[in-house]
This record gives sequence, structure tokens and C-alpha cells, in this order.
Amino acid sequence: MRILLIKTSSLGDVVHNLPVVSDLRRKYPEAKIDWVVEEGFLDIPRLHPGLRRAIPVALRRWRRSLLSPATWSEIRSFRATLQEESYDLAIDTQGLLKSALITRMARGRRCGYAASSAREPLAAHFYDASFDVAKDLHAVERNRRLAALAGDYTAAPAPDYGITATCPQSGIPGTQSEPAPTAAGPSAVLLTATSRDDKLWPRERWIAVGQALHEQGLACQLPAGSASERERAAQIAQAIPGAIVLPAMSLANLAGQLAAARIVIGVDTGLVHLAAALGRPTLALFCASDPALTGVLAATPAINLGTRGRAPTVGDVLAAALPLL
Repeated sequence: MRILLIKTSSLGDVVHNLPVVSDLRRKYPEAKIDWVVEEGFLDIPRLHPGLRRAIPVALRRWRRSLLSPATWSEIRSFRATLQEESYDLAIDTQGLLKSALITRMARGRRCGYAASSAREPLAAHFYDASFDVAKDLHAVERNRRLAALAGDYTAAPAPDYGITATCPQSGIPGTQSEPAPTAAGPSAVLLTATSRDDKLWPRERWIAVGQALHEQGLACQLPAGSASERERAAQIAQAIPGAIVLPAMSLANLAGQLAAARIVIGVDTGLVHLAAALGRPTLALFCASDPALTGVLAATPAINLGTRGRAPTVGDVLAAALPLL
């Protein structure tokens, strides 16, 4: 079997698709499984040992320069790479027009959601076979259900993300380690940044939780990307004894930091899903979205707190966190 998965973005969605690789590998142990993913998220599928290769696509970057000859040269090169292989199954678990167009480029039986199930119904017209999957299932289970229908098998009851990561200092295969501060003892990673301001949790609550974790002997580490995220993280870290803001690093090395943590607490962001997938005790804090369909889901402690319009309190977080330490 040669199988192609199409799930390009975003970070949380890519993480949610990892159990599909595990399911397919369980059904077809000798299968060669490839995955088309946005270039910025390549590190995530590569953490799964069941994947043969991750094929980068640059839709986000190409959209910014569609009139450039260099962009069209890259698109032709991507299509040629995609068509080097003839696949038994090409499965689009994203259900968007952009992912359907990529799926259409592939050689083989192209599968995706039916119009009634796809996020963008027009996508269904680009598949050779389409399947109805209930929209009220968690995103992880929707992905798994679609792949099982396309591959003619029954998925295991619980999702298996199938990934592990080592600390950056030990190195992750296929990546270069980047220097990062290390905690002298056990650590907690606080994911304070997210893509929307309404998803942020108040600074003073982060500080209160961080101080309580420090009293439990944990060193708090705060990843941050953009300048505004780093400024906010620094303000929080300054009020927590021993806390540090992590330097910018690749997703693979950040996965190592998450894997080494005693606990991960984060707002609604892709990294919190990655922490849960890595098997770390994880608390996801929801302030402006509903976790029912896209909250953290894993066999190890993965707890969703709050919902749209009702952010969790400090008491909520500590009541859930302290028993996990």
C-alpha cells in the first residue's frame, strides 16, 4: 500500500491528524505513508516513525506572491514531486478547497469528506470517493473515521498519536539542536500566547498559577514567538521566581521542551495539542472557544477547562494541576 495524507495546516489540525498514521500503520504494517503539510509544520509529521516522508507545500507563502514566476516554478516543482508516486489512497482529512485541489493533483484514488461533512462543501467535487462523517465528532475522531472509511478498516477505540520527542540537548533525529535554557529541576511549560487576543488568559492569573507551581518546586518555562508575545511572556515571567522565557526555536526542539516538562498548561493554541500528543499531563484553557470539538484529547491526563465566554479561574487551574504533579 502507498498512502498519501493531505492535512496542511494549522498546527493543531496537523497534530490532530497524527493518529491517522498510527491507525493506517496498524492496518497496513508495510504501507508507505506520505503526508503533504505546510512547510512551517514539517517537524510535526516527522516526529511519527510510521511516516515515510513529509512533503512540504507553501500555500501561505505562495498566496503572498501569486504573480511571481518563482512562485509558479515552485508550484510546478511541488506538483512534480507529488506525482512521482502512484498512491493506492490519497486521503484529504482537511476538507477545504485548497486541500482538495492538492488531493486532485495526486495520482491514485482520491478520498475526502462528502459535501455534507466537509468544512467547504465544494471540496467534495474533487474526490473519486467521498464519505459522510458526523460533524459533531471531535476533530481527531473525524480524521480517524474518514481514513478508516477510505481504507476499509475499523479504527482502534482510542487515538494513538505515535510520537515521542527528546529534550533539545539530547537532539531529535533529523534536526539541529538549538541552545535553550534548562531548568535545574522539574519544569512546567506555560503556553501563554495564541493567535487571537480573545483567547488569551489574563496575565495576573498566569502569574498566580506560576507562583503556585514554583512553590511546588517547578521551574516555569514560557515559549514565545513574535515580539508582542515575547514582551507579554517576559512580563509574566518577571513576576514568577525562577521563570524563563524560552528563545525562539524550531517546532522539533520545542517538542523536546514540552516532552521534558512535568506539566504543560496553555491557552487554545496548537502547542497545547502537541503537548497532549506527546503524553504530557496537559491543561488547555479556553476563554473564547468551545473545547467540545477541538479540545485536547489524549490517553494521558489531558484536561479542558473553561469555554466560550467563561474563562477558567486560577482555582480551576490549580485544582486540576496540583493532583498531576
